[in-house]
Amino acid sequence: MTLDEVAPPTGTVRDWLDARATEGGTAIVFPETSTQLDWADLRAAARGFAKALTARGLGKGESVAVVAPNSAEGIIAFYGAVYGGFRATMINLAAGRDAIAYALTHSEARVAFVHDSCAALFETANPGTTEAVALQSDVTVDLCDVTAGDHALLMYTSGTTGQPKGVVHTHASLLAGGWTTAVAHGLSSSDRGFCVLPVYHINGLCVSVMGSLVSGGSLAMVGKFSASRFWDQAETGRATWFSAVPTIISHLLHGEADPSARCKAAIRFGRSASSALAVETQAAFEARFAVPVIETMGLTETAAQILSNPLPPATRKIGSPGIAYGCEVTIQDAQGAILPPGVEGEIVVRGPNILLEYLKNPDATAATFRSGWLRTGDLAKMDADGYVFVTGRLKELIIKGGENVAPREVDEALYSHPDVIEAAAFARPCSSYGERIEAAVRIREGSDLSATALIAICEDRLGAFKAPDAVYFMDELPKGPSGKIQRLKLADLIAL
Repeated sequence: MTLDEVAPPTGTVRDWLDARATEGGTAIVFPETSTQLDWADLRAAARGFAKALTARGLGKGESVAVVAPNSAEGIIAFYGAVYGGFRATMINLAAGRDAIAYALTHSEARVAFVHDSCAALFETANPGTTEAVALQSDVTVDLCDVTAGDHALLMYTSGTTGQPKGVVHTHASLLAGGWTTAVAHGLSSSDRGFCVLPVYHINGLCVSVMGSLVSGGSLAMVGKFSASRFWDQAETGRATWFSAVPTIISHLLHGEADPSARCKAAIRFGRSASSALAVETQAAFEARFAVPVIETMGLTETAAQILSNPLPPATRKIGSPGIAYGCEVTIQDAQGAILPPGVEGEIVVRGPNILLEYLKNPDATAATFRSGWLRTGDLAKMDADGYVFVTGRLKELIIKGGENVAPREVDEALYSHPDVIEAAAFARPCSSYGERIEAAVRIREGSDLSATALIAICEDRLGAFKAPDAVYFMDELPKGPSGKIQRLKLADLIAL
């Protein structure tokens, strides 16, 4: 099968994996172990697991939990579940015991593939309803028929309040998630992505794994991100591009490791997603490493990417996650009217990569859609060229004295100091203004940067009204599985 840049992929993940196996070639290399999976070997192992699950009596569309880090076994389990017509339920290893137990129970997963390194975690979190199963070889059994509209993926979002929601994607929307990435970045069979993000998060799964399946390229995959080993691993794995998040970009920028000339020549671009990339961080990264960073935007509900900046030499607008690829994106007001360029509203999206539903939650599903558009909860403006400029989250806006303050503005000011590695502004209840602005930062080791100096920078760039009243220093800011800083947790973590 070949990549069509105009129309989304047809068929199922099973169809595409069969096609790649027939064509041959490398699917994934693992720089840490010097091993690799060819497409034919991956398909054979996945099909074997699919048949073993079928022989156990699992029905079409049932959840199969995958409890594994980035690994050959985890990828085989994912592809095997989807290949067999089951719903791969990717368990977030960083979510904590209670959230894992909830996912196993809510998904009604009767079986789970559990990687050896996750056995203790699974035993602690398992409510007793899920049985661990091993990857097995072929048994004699016929697989069920699979269609593009069948369930393929269940992934739980890490909500800030209440229980996580189970996002359901079909074979069609899962493939479309890889397609939007491949089209935006011009991926081909000669490309090899570098996967450092966990595949139990939508970015790692759809951008890297599905992107390579749809484009016919390959992946270099490591267990987890390491700033000190990143460039060496990318070179060993012969990567031509990588997908990251702003915290990774920042850690690389402030780290001591540099890519070799050979590595820099091989890497066409890096991409950043999951949260806003500070303008200063992007500029400094490109100046130091001579690797362009393509800012993008996506959601679990949209099988990752909805927006991306074009590749150089086309116009990249720094500070914007770009334009829509493979889907429609507009800015709407609270009533659903499309707003003109330059007017702030909510980002909404529709297209082939949109989720089917929230599992067992019709009210949340209905509330997320309006007249066929998925409401993202992100505030933004769109310019006349279609580039979107995110201004904040509806739930994260700081309302000080009746005025809306986007925390990203404050973040950008804090990141302007070269010693700041991580930064996040947040709201604190205040009797005078309703809410006041505070911020948390992580700075480079050995820096003597003070809160007073950072507040002065913000006052100079933003004015006294938008400057934080207090800045706190932390060893590590709280993050979700994608590496996105969890801004709404900071006020509770930093008790007065």
